[in-house]
Formats: sequence, C-alpha cells, structure tokens
Amino acid sequence: MERITRITDLDILGTAPKILDNVSRLASRGVLLNHEQKVAMMYMSQVDRYKLPGGGVNAEEDIEDAFIREIQEETGYDAEVIQALGCIEEHKGKNDFMQRSYGFIAKVVEHSSAIPAALTESEQELGMGVQWMTVDEAVTAMNKSLLHCDDYSTRFMIVRDITILEQAKEHIVLAGPQSSSSPIAPC
Repeated sequence: MERITRITDLDILGTAPKILDNVSRLASRGVLLNHEQKVAMMYMSQVDRYKLPGGGVNAEEDIEDAFIREIQEETGYDAEVIQALGCIEEHKGKNDFMQRSYGFIAKVVEHSSAIPAALTESEQELGMGVQWMTVDEAVTAMNKSLLHCDDYSTRFMIVRDITILEQAKEHIVLAGPQSSSSPIAPC
C-alpha cells in the first residue's frame, strides 16, 4: 500500500521534523459509509471531538480484518472493505513514537443488534458514539476540532483523519465507492 503522507512535528508544531525508523504501532482506520453515502464519525462528547473508526492492529492480524473488527467494536456495524487508500506515518518526535495507519473505505453490510458496540473503558468515559454525516460535514467537523485542540498527540490524530477523509472524498466523488482489488502491501 502506498504512503499517502508523513505527518511530523513540522506539521504539528512548526519545528524541525524527526523522522523515526522504527514503527511503534500499526493501526487500521478509515471511512465507513452507510447506504446514504454518509460517513460514520466517532463523536467523543466529553471532549467535543470527532475521529474516524479504527485502532491498533493486533499481532498476527491482517490490516483489513483489524479495520473491520474496529468498526464492529466502535459502531456495532458489520462492514466490508471496498477501497484501500494508503498509509499515513505519524512521526511524533517529541514522544519518540511512530505510528503507521492503514486507511480504507468500507461500506455497511448490516447493523446487527447481536453485535453491540464494544467500546473500551476509556472510549466509554469519553462518551463515544456514532454520528453520521456527509464527507464534507466530516471534514468541516475535523477542521473545527483542529482549531480548538492544543494537545500534541491529538493534533496528529486529527490531521491524520482529515487526510484520510480527503483521500476518501476523491474516491467517493470521482468514482463512487467500488470494490478495489488493489494489493495491500507494507508501506
């Protein structure tokens, strides 16, 4: 999978970037579309902030499977991946931490009451829940979050998710969401 971008301290703090060699964490995340072409945004009511569904890839887990698992855990929806977007590297020089996130577009297959959202304790404490919006509304919400955020790591998350939304927007608008047989290989 091709690298979409590399986010560094230059983007977040305006300081010299520190490019890290070792990946500290692998993650899968992206855009989940419903039948109305609306995007699932995870809203954290306690901090008035949005994020895309997704999270860490477990050992021995395929990156697509990790994204589908994260969708089920965070939203309660069954989904299928329809497009691989690429990966984003977050080089957090201040924390000596590099995360590589693989981005996808998925579509809702069904909402099963048998699969309730399985939020972590910290996600529950943040008041996390799903809000559906157009991709433009999602980008606007994320940009607003970025303006009001001064937390170092959270700013990386917001910039990363805006980048994924912008990438997905190109595929949704130009071609419409379609299954892709693009190979998924390491960045």
